[in-house]
Amino acid sequence: MSKRILILGAGEMQGVSIRIARERGWKTVVIDGNPAAPCRNLADRFEPIDLKDVPAIVDFARDLQNNGGLDGVFTAATDFSVPVAAAAAACGLPGHGLEAAKNASDKLRMRACFAAAGVPSPRCARVTRENLADIAATLKDAGLRLPVVVKPADSMGARGCVRVNEENALETACADALRYSRSGTAIVEEYMEGPEFSVEALVFDGEFHLTGFADRHICFPPYFVEMGHTIPTALPEADRERIISVFRAGTEALGLSHGAAKGDIKLTPDGPMVGEIAARLSGGYMSGWTFPYSSGIDLTGAALSLAVGERPGELEPSVSKVCAERAWISLPGTVVSVHGLEEAAAIPGVRNVIPRAGAGDRVVFPRNNVEKCGNCLAVHEHRDEAIRLAEKACAGVFLRLAASDPATGEFLSGKSDEYPPSAFDLERLPETVSYLPVKFSFFDAVPVPETVVHALDSARDWQGRLLRDAVEQAVAFEPGLADKLVYEDKKVRLQYWNALLRGGIQGIVYTYDCDKQYT
Repeated sequence: MSKRILILGAGEMQGVSIRIARERGWKTVVIDGNPAAPCRNLADRFEPIDLKDVPAIVDFARDLQNNGGLDGVFTAATDFSVPVAAAAAACGLPGHGLEAAKNASDKLRMRACFAAAGVPSPRCARVTRENLADIAATLKDAGLRLPVVVKPADSMGARGCVRVNEENALETACADALRYSRSGTAIVEEYMEGPEFSVEALVFDGEFHLTGFADRHICFPPYFVEMGHTIPTALPEADRERIISVFRAGTEALGLSHGAAKGDIKLTPDGPMVGEIAARLSGGYMSGWTFPYSSGIDLTGAALSLAVGERPGELEPSVSKVCAERAWISLPGTVVSVHGLEEAAAIPGVRNVIPRAGAGDRVVFPRNNVEKCGNCLAVHEHRDEAIRLAEKACAGVFLRLAASDPATGEFLSGKSDEYPPSAFDLERLPETVSYLPVKFSFFDAVPVPETVVHALDSARDWQGRLLRDAVEQAVAFEPGLADKLVYEDKKVRLQYWNALLRGGIQGIVYTYDCDKQYT
C-alpha cells in the first residue's frame, strides 16, 4: 500500500529523502520556509511553511492525516527535529518522543540529561541578553576557566560557535552566538582538546545500530570549520568502541527511541566526551552521500522506513570503501566566475562536485559550515587515495573575484593578522628582498623571493596546494601573470608575491585584475 510522508525541508540535503520516497511509490508532501527551495519541485506537493512554526506544522500534518492520510513525518540534516516530533506525536505516528527531541535540540537540556546520566560532556553555563554584561561572573559561578567555547543553544552548522581564550572577548562572542539562537540563549562550555568524530545510529525496538563513524577535519581556529570528513574512521578499534559506548549512553540519556541519532564526539586526553547529539540524520553530505558510498547501506531509506513504522532493511555493509569529502573556500568578495568544475568531476574516483557559490554571489572566508563554497566527494578502496582525490578535485576549483572590492582588498592588505589566516603560513615579504631564479613550466628562470624559494615544495595553502603548484595553477588560470612575475620591476613583483602568500591563487589573480582595470 502506498505511503504518504511529510518531509520537513526542501534543500539539497533533503533531496535524497524526497527522491527515495518517490522511488518507493510514496506520496511526498514537502514543506520549507523558502518558497524557492531547490528541491521543492521533486515533491508531489510543496507548501511554503516556516519550519520554526511548530503549531502551523502540527495543524498542517493533522489536515493531511484527515484528508488523504499521513503515514510519517521526517527530516534530515536540519535542526527541526522538534517540529517533526510534535507533528508525529499529534498524529499518533512513529518517531522520537517530543521531550526527547527537545532534549536533543536544546544544548542546555542536553547537558542536563548527560549530567544526570553520567555521560561525559563539557560543563557549561547559560547566557542570555539579560546576563550578557556579567558573563565573567557567570563563568566563575559555573566553575569554568578559559579557554571556553561559546555557541548558540539551539543552532547547527557551527554558526556562532567560537573558542574564546581571553576574558575581554567573551561578551562579543556571546552576543554573536545569541544572534544565531531562535530562543535567545547561548551556552559557554569547557573547551575539549582532541580530535573530533561524527557518529550516526538508528534506534528502534530497543536496539541501537551504529550506521556511520567518520573522522571530522576541523580547521581555522578559533572557529570550528569542518573542511571535510573521511569515512570510515581511522581510529584503532579500542578507541572506536569507547566512543560508540559513550554515544549509545548519550542517546539513551536523551530518551531517543525511534529514529536517527547523530553525534559529535571528541576523544580527549580523559576519554570520549559528547559535544552534542541530534535526533536526526547528519548533514554535511554524510548520511545521504559518503556513508552509502563507503558501506553500500541506504541509510536515508532505512530512516524513512522507521518514520512510517516499518522495520528498516539490511543494515550490514555490502561494500567496504573509503569516502572522503572535502570543501573549497574563498576570500571575501564577489564571485565573477567559477572554473575547474568539469575537470574536477572528470577525475576518476570523484563521485560528486557540488558548487555552493556561483557568479554574482557574495562570499566570505568561512567562520562556520554554511559559508563554504563547495564540496567534492571521492571514493576509493584505499584511504590515502580517497583523500588525495577529494583534495585534488577541490584544489582544481577556482573562484575568480570581482576587482576593486573593498572586502577583498582589505583582506589582502594583511592589516588583520588574526582572522582570516593567510593562505600560506609564511611571513609577509619586506620591501627589500632578494630574488633567485627558479624553473617553472611557463619560464625557465622566474625570479622568486629568496625567503620563499625554500617553501615552494613544502608550504601548502588552505586547499592543500603546494606553493609551487599554486604559482603554476595561477598562471594557467591567468596567463598574463607570467609577465608580471618575470618581467615587472621588483616593486610590482613584490606586490604579486605578497598577494599570493596572503590570498593564494585568488589573491594573485585578483591583484592582476585590479591592475588590468587601470591599464
